[in-house]
Amino acid sequence: MVCLCCLEMNVGAVCVIAGCAGLLSFVFLAVAIGTDYWYVIDVSKSKYNTEKESDDLSSHSGLWRICQGKGGQCVWSLMKLFFTGSSNLVLLVFGGICGLVSSLANDLCMLLFTGSYFLVGGTLTLTGITVYIAYSKAAFAEVMCLYDHRMFDDIDTSFSWSMGLAWLSFTLEIISGALLLLAAKLNAVRHSIQSVVI
Repeated sequence: MVCLCCLEMNVGAVCVIAGCAGLLSFVFLAVAIGTDYWYVIDVSKSKYNTEKESDDLSSHSGLWRICQGKGGQCVWSLMKLFFTGSSNLVLLVFGGICGLVSSLANDLCMLLFTGSYFLVGGTLTLTGITVYIAYSKAAFAEVMCLYDHRMFDDIDTSFSWSMGLAWLSFTLEIISGALLLLAAKLNAVRHSIQSVVI
């Protein structure tokens, strides 16, 4: 009996931790998708520009917009045409609802489904991040081909904090999925012990 109580508490604790990880994943992805600091181009150290030009030519971009200069004048980017970042949020909300229902119902099949669903969602988030990285590198390489390579010697390019939040979201999705699968395994063990006791 003590073993059954421990398993029930463990399943509950694992589901709560998985739920918290899933919720944080949603928040991080929502912030990452809504902000414009995925990729930063800093031309302040370039010897080809004056200080005023450097401020005007530096830029930062997100999934939807490219913002240029200190004033932050933003234009819509081409990524808007084929990146489906917001659909990942819908998938995360649906996964969260499934996770809540499966943990409350304590159903093995639902826990397995939801855990697998979060793992697939994490894979989709990783795919979106990879597409963005490839797109950004290809776009910068294209610009370098159009102009003199020496102009880009002192230009710093980097992925910024919005990208970091997307990576955190991906990691938490995978953790949440793995924990839900662990909860399913613990639940299966609990049911097998119950059947032996009965």
